[in-house]
Amino acid sequence: MAVGPQLAGRVAVVTGGSRGIGLATASALMTHGADVTICGRSEESLRAARLQIERVPGSTSGEGPVAGRLETLKTDIRDAAQVQRVFDATVERFGGLDILVNNAGVGGFSEVAAQSPDEWRQIIDTNLTGVFYCCQAAIPLLRRRRGGWIINISSLAGRHPFARAAAYCASKAGLNAFSEALMQEVRYDDIRVSSIMPGSVDTKFGAPGSDPSAVWKLSPADVAQVVIDLLSHPGRSLPSCVEMRPTKPRK
Repeated sequence: MAVGPQLAGRVAVVTGGSRGIGLATASALMTHGADVTICGRSEESLRAARLQIERVPGSTSGEGPVAGRLETLKTDIRDAAQVQRVFDATVERFGGLDILVNNAGVGGFSEVAAQSPDEWRQIIDTNLTGVFYCCQAAIPLLRRRRGGWIINISSLAGRHPFARAAAYCASKAGLNAFSEALMQEVRYDDIRVSSIMPGSVDTKFGAPGSDPSAVWKLSPADVAQVVIDLLSHPGRSLPSCVEMRPTKPRK
C-alpha cells in the first residue's frame, strides 16, 4: 500500500487517538488521504483533537492540510461492547476498514508490593485485553476487504523491563507475543500485523519526575512516520517488529 493518493478511500481506526502518538498517527493518515476514526475516554480530549487535526492550513504532522474525513467516538476499550460499537460506526460512516492502529495505553509506576489490584487490571485490560477486543472486531472487516494492516504500538519496555513498572512491562511483553502470534494466524488473509516498540517518546505519559520536554526524546510524529512507512512497504515482505530509539539519548 503506497502513501499519498493511494490512501484515499482507505479507512483506519486509531485507538487512543486524541493525543500523543495516536493524535499524530491519525493526523498523518488523514494527511495522506485516509478516513479515520479515533477513540478515547475523554470527550474533551476528542473535541480538542478534532480541532487540532482539522485546523487550517496544516495538520499536527506539519505535512499540510488533512485530506481524509474524521470520526471521533468516546470509548473505553476495556469494554468489548463499546469496542464493537466503534467498528460498527466506522463501517456505517466510511464503508469498511483497512487499517487498525492499536495505540491506547496506560502506565502505572509503583512497586509490585504497593500496586493495587485495580491499577493492575486497568493496565493489563487497556494495554493487552483492549487490543484483543479491537483485533477480534477488526479481523472480519479486514477479511471482507481482502487484507489490510493491524499495527500495535508497543514499547521497548516489553523487552527491557524496569523496576516500578511491572504491570506496564508485562502488558507490553504480552502485546509483543500477541502480535507475533496474530501475525502468523492472519498472514494468509493478506492481513499484515506489525508492532512498533518506541523507547522514550516526548509525551505526558512518562513516569513521575520524568522530563516530557527533553529534546533528545522521540516525538509522536516520529512514531507516526513509522506507521506511514509500514503502510507503504512492498507486499512481498513484512517488517513484523520495529524498534525505535532516540538517536542520542541522555547519557
